Amino acid sequence: MTNVLVSVFCPDRTGLVAAIAGRLFEVGANLGDTSFAVLGAAAEFTSVCEIPPHFTPDELRDDLAALPDLAGARIDVSPFGLDAQHGPTARITHVVSVSGGDRPGLIARLSEVFNQFKANIVRMDAQRVPVAGGSRYVTRFAVSIPDASVEACLNTVSNTAGELGLSSAWESPL
Repeated sequence: MTNVLVSVFCPDRTGLVAAIAGRLFEVGANLGDTSFAVLGAAAEFTSVCEIPPHFTPDELRDDLAALPDLAGARIDVSPFGLDAQHGPTARITHVVSVSGGDRPGLIARLSEVFNQFKANIVRMDAQRVPVAGGSRYVTRFAVSIPDASVEACLNTVSNTAGELGLSSAWESPL
């Protein structure tokens, strides 16, 4: 099996994940780390996949491009030369949410806090959520925080959010 990175960027529409994942299954690909997100009116699907040795990245790209659901999509399939297995800093220890009004630089400030405590951001999601009378900006970080830094890191995130007039919460999925 060969590891490849499959990236699809296109206008958002219902059924994209089903179409892409279904076709990858049909050709014998095994999905590893995979993400999907709606970004404005667009959508992005990304996956590290193992593909059968008789199938080249270019053939897989052409095969995906033939799907009617992916008409007009930007599709890239390229060799994935890194280890497809996670290292220890990819183990999610906490999911941190910060919400409230949109604040320029919010993601940068929170990212700096995590970096200060040697916490690795494994996943991040931010979006404007419509609410009565406007919108609420919600940012979620799935992070790997070293055991020795957990309390100080989470307290600093809470203090940073409070200084910006935002609320914060966290949970440990472990």
